[in-house]
Amino acid sequence: MTKSDNPNLTHMKSDTLKIAIIDNDEKLHPLYRFFFSDESLYELMEVHTSVNKFLSYPKRNESDIIVSEVNLNGISGIDGIPHFNKLNKAPKVLMTSQTSDFEIIKEAFKKGADGFLTKPLTKNRFFNAIEELHQHGVALEHEVVKKIIHSFQIKTFERFSKKENQIIGLLTQGYTYKMIADRLFVT
Repeated sequence: MTKSDNPNLTHMKSDTLKIAIIDNDEKLHPLYRFFFSDESLYELMEVHTSVNKFLSYPKRNESDIIVSEVNLNGISGIDGIPHFNKLNKAPKVLMTSQTSDFEIIKEAFKKGADGFLTKPLTKNRFFNAIEELHQHGVALEHEVVKKIIHSFQIKTFERFSKKENQIIGLLTQGYTYKMIADRLFVT
């Protein structure tokens, strides 16, 4: 019996989540295809190497979720988010990156990302994030959540003045003495 002979199978296929992936590391493309090889709930639309290639893909409007690497040639994954959101269907966007730098995560969410996942990816983590996006509209792994929470927890040292605590905070963020002096108007 083929899918077209059984209306339940045809309906089931139309209920699958359609996923498009944008990652310029072509060595990972077979891995992504392997992830989807035995999945019935998710359909891999296509794997693209750039935002521009995705945007020129005829079926781009059919994607339910776009998984995009942050660092791409040409338009970055983060700068691609506004383009994705202009699509007819406005898909959910899951960003991936080798690093979990808070500034990158913050910029991705400011531009409209719905989730963030750090590499290397495993099949289980990948599909857990996809399912979280589908069910709850957001996907954050624990490491990313910790970074976000940590950014709101300002550590102060009671024996230091407010200005000294500002200097310590900037030093821990990697600022040089010159940068701190310029920022805090200290001579």
